[in-house]
This record gives sequence, structure tokens and C-alpha cells, in this order.
Amino acid sequence: MKETSKTLRLLSESEIHALSGRGLDIGCGDDPVRPDVERFDVEQGDANRITSFITDLESFDYVFSSHCLEHMHDPKRAITEWWALVKPGGTLMVIVPDEDLYEQGYWPSLFNPDHKATFTISKQRSWSPVSCNLAELVQALPDARPSTIRLQDAGYESKYLAPAAWPRPVARLAVRVRNTLVQRVPAMRALLNALFLALRLPVDQTDGTVTAQNILVVSKRG
Repeated sequence: MKETSKTLRLLSESEIHALSGRGLDIGCGDDPVRPDVERFDVEQGDANRITSFITDLESFDYVFSSHCLEHMHDPKRAITEWWALVKPGGTLMVIVPDEDLYEQGYWPSLFNPDHKATFTISKQRSWSPVSCNLAELVQALPDARPSTIRLQDAGYESKYLAPAAWPRPVARLAVRVRNTLVQRVPAMRALLNALFLALRLPVDQTDGTVTAQNILVVSKRG
């Protein structure tokens, strides 16, 4: 899934403009945010402690990361390290799955077993034992000026969103069966989604062009 490519279509003009100058894309894989961006992925080192590999602090006009922070062992420490690479006046842009739209009340994740954290924009209480509040993460960043923290749910059909109604092993098996059938017979997607809706089983809608994520954009005071 080209999550960055999906996100770029949803950014405002000012956000696109912020992605200029010297940039760093953390966890980009084969879908970098810009052709000229510097890439940092597992081949370059551990993004949990990125300043051990990139020691030139406050050297980037922007740092971008799409669907990487949820794979970090300590998201608060990781984002603090990423923030240290942003120049004064620069921008940090981070995209993460929304815990309600993506994980749908099940933990560990049914859709990505490597997820180590879930994310919400701002809730006092969460069903997730590993929930991270983006508003609180921003408050911990020195000299941070939040530009936006918002939900991106383009194309998401909330009618398929169901609270965790089944034991996780049952839901996990159902998800695996659905994914296998959809891969083999793509035309079955609508029928299976309707069946899952009726049975209140979780459906991952992000395997196409749909987004179920939160975007955080923060600028560093100069």
C-alpha cells in the first residue's frame, strides 16, 4: 500500500509547501514523499534512536514519516528524536493509523502484527492498552507550534466500523479468511464486506485508496 501517495492527495497547499528544502523521510520504503528527499529506513539504521545515525541535529527543513511511528518501541522517545533533526522554522509531519478506524477495538492489531502502539488525536480514555495521544506527544516537544492534528478518513465507510464484538481469535480468523478470498477473487470484496457488516466483524478498508489515519503537522519556533 502506498500510504504516502494516498496522503499527498489530501494535504493542503500550505502543507505541500512545507515539504520543501532539505527533507528527511523516515520509514518511506519505496514510496518517498519527494524524489529528492533523504531516506531513512531499516537499511540506514534504527529509527527508534535516529540521532545515533544522523548526528547533524536541526539540519532538516522538514522531517516526514508516514505509518512508521506505530512500529517504534517507544513512540514518545522516537518522535522526540525525530524532532531534534528539524531546523528552527522547519516542520515535522507524521501520519499514523487512527486506533478506532484501523484497529477497531482489537489489540494486538488484527491487520498489522508489527504495530506496537495505537494513536488517537485526543481522548481522555482509550480501549487500547498502548494508546498514544497525539496532542500529548506534541506538548512534550520543545519549541513546538502545532499547525494541525486531524483525522484523514477519505473514502472510509463508517457503516463497516463495528466495536469489538467477537473474541479476538475469532475475529483474527475471519480477517484472514476474508483477506485470502479477496486476494483470490477481488469481485467478492463487496459481498464479504456486507457479510462482515451484518456479523459485526472488523474490516480493513485501507487495502485500497481509503485512509484511516491521523496527521500531525508541527513547526519549530525559530
